[in-house]
Amino acid sequence: MERREFITATAGASLWLLGTAKTANAEEKVLATPKIKGKIFELEHKLKPLPFNPTKLQGLSEKMIQSHWENNYGGSVKTLNGLRKRIGEAIEDKDTSPYILNGLKREHLLRTGSVILHEVYFGNLGGSGKCGTDLQNKISSDFGSFENWQNEFKKIAQGLGGGSGWVILGYNYHFKTIENYWSWDHMHSPPATVPLLAMDMYEHSYQMDYGAAAAKYIDAFIQNINWEIVEARLERALKLKWI
Repeated sequence: MERREFITATAGASLWLLGTAKTANAEEKVLATPKIKGKIFELEHKLKPLPFNPTKLQGLSEKMIQSHWENNYGGSVKTLNGLRKRIGEAIEDKDTSPYILNGLKREHLLRTGSVILHEVYFGNLGGSGKCGTDLQNKISSDFGSFENWQNEFKKIAQGLGGGSGWVILGYNYHFKTIENYWSWDHMHSPPATVPLLAMDMYEHSYQMDYGAAAAKYIDAFIQNINWEIVEARLERALKLKWI
């Protein structure tokens, strides 16, 4: 795609998010409720409540956690729900440019990743930070030692500090391994991998408490991991079979 086409497509997608699209004659065109039926166009995802008491976390303030949950996670849920309807409208309109649809689908991919990873993230907080022996042994079998896992996990996070991204401990069905993954934005994750533990490294996850001191946030996150949840996720993953 040429630069001019890309800019046009991006601008068009933004207009669709506002509920309008401009025709070639620059006339406003507002679509009626889409006639296309299907769960993917009508789904209204609901916010998952925090599974822990935000006043009980060590080193992570209630104010920051609540803001993160309500504004960042909540904002992505709201946007994703709206995108589903906009995509339905775009498909219904025979004149929709493929570039406009692709702009919507790119945002759909990004918001899908944001919603899911935030739910994984909040779901694995609220614990003591102590990993059980069985899970430690499973992690050690792939990393050589539990310390190796933690050192790599923390260094990936440190490298993302001041930027945007996630650190994800995942089970890879293809290789049958537990591995750490670097994830830029909300859209980068390896195929055939289920997240077991997710750490948000966007600045909104720590700046309110720690400013630019991302390393302090990383240490606080480690202290609040709910390893029982992580282990339960791995147990569920191991029961599934990959083609």
